[in-house]
Amino acid sequence: MSAFNPRSLDDFAERYPASPATLQHRLAGHPLFAMHRLTTLARALPADRIEYNSGDLPIGQDPGETPMNGLSAEETLRRIAENKSWMVLKNIERDPYYARLLNACLDELAPVTAQTTGAMHKREGFIFISSPGSVTPFHMDPEHNILMQIRGAKTFRIFPAARDFVSDEQHEAFHRAGGHRNLPYKEDFDDCATAYKLFPGDALYAPVKAPHWVRVGPDVSISLSITWRSEASDAEASLRRANGWLRAHGIAPPAPGAVPLHDRLASLGARAAARLAR
Repeated sequence: MSAFNPRSLDDFAERYPASPATLQHRLAGHPLFAMHRLTTLARALPADRIEYNSGDLPIGQDPGETPMNGLSAEETLRRIAENKSWMVLKNIERDPYYARLLNACLDELAPVTAQTTGAMHKREGFIFISSPGSVTPFHMDPEHNILMQIRGAKTFRIFPAARDFVSDEQHEAFHRAGGHRNLPYKEDFDDCATAYKLFPGDALYAPVKAPHWVRVGPDVSISLSITWRSEASDAEASLRRANGWLRAHGIAPPAPGAVPLHDRLASLGARAAARLAR
């Protein structure tokens, strides 16, 4: 059985890769997302592939001051309904069962994405388990991402990938210095968000590095995030690294898109430098 409703793939095809798109999926109730199965997965993953903290956070949380919940990962999962926590299990494709599911989902999308951004690579999966009311702070991600709501509900507020919300310097630091995904948030950003309410069976495509923040509804939430990189996302990342290098050496680069020839040459140069470094 296909993971996505075929009709929703048409809307995704029209909006990909630059605009958010809603889809419908059939994974709600899948046994791999039962709590006991997620606990087994958490035990098997390396410690650095599990991130968790308090879910009672402001939208503009400083990543250096994110409070922990004082519990172990297993205890966090066991008491997720009451401990006001947020958790993500990263790189679930390390487990063969989850890898099979991840690739089945992405294989359905690949014919659409290949037409505009080329072949998928670096396929990765993430499972978010969150207490009622928890917040994922304002941030951006470097991948193409589809968030699939499995259990509970959440409101996903997404913003245009514009310099009004994330400066060129912030983009460059994100790629050159391993900058944290969290971003500063201002209250006057509020009116610019598009809010998507996601329930089990709903999914949302978030474009590469489109800023967003998320609030969980009144029940425990479980979501699956399926991600991939593309020629387009790799080129953008390389351009940002190159522009960051130029800026660090006293040269102000043009804004991405303003001088296409610069963008192409800078991206190629950054990739060549990365290959030489390896």
